[in-house]
Amino acid sequence: MEWLEAIFKRSPEIALFLSLSLGYLVGKLKFGSFQLGGVAGSLLVAVIVSQVGVNIDSGIKAVLFALFIYAVGFESGPDFFRSLGKESVKEIILAVVLATTGLLTVVVCAKAFGLDKGLAAGVAAGGLTQSAIIGTAGDALTRLGLAADEVKRLQGNVAVGYAVTYVFGSFGAIIMCVNVLPWIMRRSIRDDALAAQAKMQSGVRVLGADQQAAAPELVGRLFQVGPAQGRTVADIEQINPAVPVTVERVKRGTSFVELAPQLVLSTDDIVLVVGRRADVLRVAGQLGREVYGVDGMELTMQRRDVVVTSKQLDGKTVDEIRRSTSSEVRHGIYVVDLRREGKSLEMAPDLVVRAGDTVTIFGADPDVQRVAQHVGPVLIPSIKTDFVYLGAGLVVGLLVGLLTAKIGGIPLTLGSGGGALLAGLVFGWYRGKRQTFGNLPPGAVQILKDLGLAGFVAVVGLQSGLQAVTTIKEQGLTIFVVGVIVTIVPLLLTMLIGIYILRYNNAAIFAGALSGSRSANPAFGEVLDKAGNAVPTVPFAITYALANVLLTLLGPLVIAFA
Repeated sequence: MEWLEAIFKRSPEIALFLSLSLGYLVGKLKFGSFQLGGVAGSLLVAVIVSQVGVNIDSGIKAVLFALFIYAVGFESGPDFFRSLGKESVKEIILAVVLATTGLLTVVVCAKAFGLDKGLAAGVAAGGLTQSAIIGTAGDALTRLGLAADEVKRLQGNVAVGYAVTYVFGSFGAIIMCVNVLPWIMRRSIRDDALAAQAKMQSGVRVLGADQQAAAPELVGRLFQVGPAQGRTVADIEQINPAVPVTVERVKRGTSFVELAPQLVLSTDDIVLVVGRRADVLRVAGQLGREVYGVDGMELTMQRRDVVVTSKQLDGKTVDEIRRSTSSEVRHGIYVVDLRREGKSLEMAPDLVVRAGDTVTIFGADPDVQRVAQHVGPVLIPSIKTDFVYLGAGLVVGLLVGLLTAKIGGIPLTLGSGGGALLAGLVFGWYRGKRQTFGNLPPGAVQILKDLGLAGFVAVVGLQSGLQAVTTIKEQGLTIFVVGVIVTIVPLLLTMLIGIYILRYNNAAIFAGALSGSRSANPAFGEVLDKAGNAVPTVPFAITYALANVLLTLLGPLVIAFA
């Protein structure tokens, strides 16, 4: 295998992409109902590849993880800040429970298996996948008054314990959150994610990007004028003021007639009528016979998102806007949807419109442009990413991650991951309120999440896999077994408390909260993949932020009690 080692030495990125490719291939394999998934598959393959010998820079891991966690925060920012309040109490309790059970499990195992303080702290760092424990535990060891050589030995054992247990710490969390949790709850993460998404939309039906209604609400129909002969276009459009329709085109014989409200319709004229399906059906009988395939009567309509920036509309109800807007402005325009911070709202007459809301309107291009002058700028769909906004968000997040505060001599920091997540939440929330800049298309978000997370765990496997296998050979399986216990027991206890005491009844939300309370980023990535939407992200963001602090504090506590 020397030739392979030589290739990886010259180009270690080959080892990374080989791990990703084969990892996702392995992740697709099914064993009954169990499927490993791409992230766990990449980790497993990376450990195997690492046995050849791979030296890959840790900066790659930091960049990939920052991209992943920022994209996660950006996507869930609007929902995260909207959800803060009394509903977050369960997530706070869950994070505290896991940190507490994690500490107790490590201390009991250390005493039962005779581990020294260094190995115990390393097992805590690896089994709970909280790398910051290495730093806080190492600092705590220097404060015990031990000889320098003993401190160095114990600090070395911290690294050994971490290396041996980190791989299963990541892998085991995936199994617990993605496979065991749904099995215990007897619920599907995917089904519960869809149900939660529907509830978040307040009953408003939201179609996916590849979905469309079989019977669309807005339709265009062609009629051959019969009973309506002698009536003007304005008369037709106001047959029933409560259910307005729009005449968009008139053909008389072989020529088209210039459209005007005063235009009088003649027998056998062909008219194109646009409106809501129910409204068109109500007036159809008064127009004439419906016809099809008339040359030249095709008309392209547009569905556009418009951001409300008009001060005249801010703070007014839907009914007030409807009554105060002239028919000339409203002509040919149909409001399809109203969203606030990414959430669709039911357009009841008493709904108050706010600046920053996004209104989806349907109509011909001239009508859309006319209305936009009274409402605000039109959002033109784009697949391009605003790298100014993306780069600024990452810079701010990483700078925040550098900040350190000391409590009782213990340094606390969000780290690059926590900082990037926080920045992603804030920048995503602000983008939801001001959508004229900062575009990050859903496809771009998805590739950042997928490549960032899978690449991150692959680098971890490539860096620690060889050392983990070597240490297991030298130290025996004791440390590995303890690591398995430290990984499984706190998650299992927290899971049971969450189900039977905190009363979590949605598998997608609970899986997100549980993975966050363990800082289990690979597990969260698999949860997101199973869910198929961003529902697990909000509980994850809450518990993840808490876990970064609580689990980091375990370092000196393990040194004190182990």
